[in-house]
Amino acid sequence: MFSRLTRPASAALRRGFATSSQNNAKVAVLGASGGIGQPLSLLLKNSPLISRLNLYDIAHTPGVAADLSHIETRAEVKGFLGPEQLPESLKGCEVVVIPAGVPRKPGMTRDDLFNTNATIVANLAAACAQHCPEAMICVIANPVNSTIPITSEVFKKHGVYNPNKIFGVTTLDIVRANTFVAELKGLDPARVNVPVIGGHAGKTIIPLISQCTPKVDFPQDQLTALTGRIQEAGTEVVKAKAGAGSATLSMAYAGARFVFSVLDAMNGKEGVIECSFVRSEETECPYFSTPLLFGKNGIEKNLGIGKISPFEEKMVAEAVSELKASIKKGEEFAKSMK
Repeated sequence: MFSRLTRPASAALRRGFATSSQNNAKVAVLGASGGIGQPLSLLLKNSPLISRLNLYDIAHTPGVAADLSHIETRAEVKGFLGPEQLPESLKGCEVVVIPAGVPRKPGMTRDDLFNTNATIVANLAAACAQHCPEAMICVIANPVNSTIPITSEVFKKHGVYNPNKIFGVTTLDIVRANTFVAELKGLDPARVNVPVIGGHAGKTIIPLISQCTPKVDFPQDQLTALTGRIQEAGTEVVKAKAGAGSATLSMAYAGARFVFSVLDAMNGKEGVIECSFVRSEETECPYFSTPLLFGKNGIEKNLGIGKISPFEEKMVAEAVSELKASIKKGEEFAKSMK
């Protein structure tokens, strides 16, 4: 059972701030000036796992880079501005994180972001395929259920596709599930681990409370409410911010946690597991999020869905048609691009 291997939820983030494991990773953040990009870049700058941090955006990156460069940690920070500097920002990078795109506003679904963010991600993916084809590509830009198929298709077009190195970052769903379960049960959230499978929008977000460590039980009405809250937590933040944006700080935390896990595995650490939306054979959907064992070259093993409850089985069945439609939409968009 994979959950036994999974470390406490915040261990990767803590390790990002540890001083013992030195590494020289070169990491690029594409969309570094935005609401997610800035706090994410701050968390990455704080990590001794990273020796070079390249910040790219279409505005404000020189200022963000100058600001971060004054922090007394070893990562050298450089800002890159506009499409003409994008190739240079990617050269030699081992990990690329893509939080670029427009945020959700009240009343918007992740799907409403599609046209704008699809174009942004496709263009950035094309640059990655050309200038750092071997890098681990971590896509945060929504809708992830479509932007990962887009990224894959772009890499295929350039003849450099490796499904073990393209990740949809769904870690925020796990972070939220861990937090909400811990609140309800009076547990330390850093010690809770809830795998979340499926996709990264609404009912495609499937928290496997039955596989939570430590083991927890909820009456069905409470379980249904908890599941609904995890699925709609993004909307909770969008409403609370009242038009001023979507989840940025928690997403930056989750993105950093994911990157540190990728870097840990690249450094040879064993037993590193995260859920992520990736190319998959685990269901009839060509992309699906499940717990993955990471290695030096990305995904080492897909750990699959495991044993789930009838309630969770029903959620998986109900998510399939929406997931398939989002995946197809992404694939068709990428294929229609010149």
